[in-house]
Amino acid sequence: MSCKASLLIVALALVASASPITQETGIRIPLAKRNSLTKADGTFDRDAAIRQRVRVANTHAENSKHRQNLINLNRNVGLEHFNEGAYIPPLATVPASVQARQSESLKDQEENTEWTGTVSIGTPAQKFTIDFDTGSSDLWVPSSSCSGCKASSSYKASSSSSSKKKSGTFQIEYGDGSEASGPIYADTVSVAAVKVTGQTLSAVTSESGDLVGDAADGLLGMGFPAISSLNADPFFQTAVEQGAVSEGVFAFKLASSGSELYLGGTDSSLYSGSIEYHALSSSVGYWQIGGASAIVNGETAASGFQTIIDSGTTLMYGPPSAVKKLYGNIQGSKVYDSDEGLYSFPCDNAPSIAFSWGGKIWSISADDFNIGSAGSGQCVGALGGQDLGLGTNVWLLGDTLMMNTYTAFSTNRNAVGFAELS
Repeated sequence: MSCKASLLIVALALVASASPITQETGIRIPLAKRNSLTKADGTFDRDAAIRQRVRVANTHAENSKHRQNLINLNRNVGLEHFNEGAYIPPLATVPASVQARQSESLKDQEENTEWTGTVSIGTPAQKFTIDFDTGSSDLWVPSSSCSGCKASSSYKASSSSSSKKKSGTFQIEYGDGSEASGPIYADTVSVAAVKVTGQTLSAVTSESGDLVGDAADGLLGMGFPAISSLNADPFFQTAVEQGAVSEGVFAFKLASSGSELYLGGTDSSLYSGSIEYHALSSSVGYWQIGGASAIVNGETAASGFQTIIDSGTTLMYGPPSAVKKLYGNIQGSKVYDSDEGLYSFPCDNAPSIAFSWGGKIWSISADDFNIGSAGSGQCVGALGGQDLGLGTNVWLLGDTLMMNTYTAFSTNRNAVGFAELS
């Protein structure tokens, strides 16, 4: 079984397209995939999934950041301008039994989805390994004055002639008790050959919990300003405004091999046909598109809902009642974990799951929907029922969907697009 809910590691390559085609004037960034929620023996790693769900619900860095994003939205623009029913949920926590097991040899399986690659900050350049995430909007790295960060690289503002100190303090918080905070700066930032000046970022001077010693030094968000804790434009929007990319589009192909993030356009060699774009249904913070339908074995199980497309989320989540109804259309499905909103289905009779936004039907492969054995011939599905506070009719679709499409994010069109993988 190929892994589906997976840790995705970006190996940045400074490769510019030589194609004369306009849409291929951006920067190709190869990606590689690593497993995270399926154990080596093929069974589902429940503890890793719980940690993933808690980070999806709570955080604004590393993996999905939605509780803090809602706090940022409320502060920056007001939740009344977002989705109906959106609210700031209580802080989710990791159960004590799972916290205890974290201290054992489970680290490799409990890492969540990450987009990591080399980012250069300052003049002369200081290099960092960071995560890329469409569900957040801030850039942060460790400061050289952070004695407890244990990062491979750290930012020394005094060594950069282009660094400028800004007012305020940046802070992140996780449901497992991990925290990081630090001052705010503006400096020159480069991702591959895309270089911007005056980019707002934080250099954290304090880290605790699971953040300490993480493989990635920090994070680069690719969402919108409304969910920014720094209350600033994210890197890609700055790149568009400064003309550092020829087109306001970035796109992903996620696969077991040959994966790629493309900045400044789309890579037509990785998809066939045209890209089916859907206009953003909300201009507040997220890459959100509406009019979605969920299809099970060829029959519509839910329709007319909103969807947030988030590369920083491994699985897919919908409102508990809607997800329960969807699994009710799958013969032999069972509740696997009611607290986590997870369901199982017969391994030898995997359902056909797909989504549509009024155009083509975009199917999830059986391998990607199956995230591990639950025992007794049952396998756990990659769609869970969770109330994340994002709105009464909002689903969060992560890498499980994106691994089955070529996905483009366009600031020019204010749209998300899908195309068939070639």
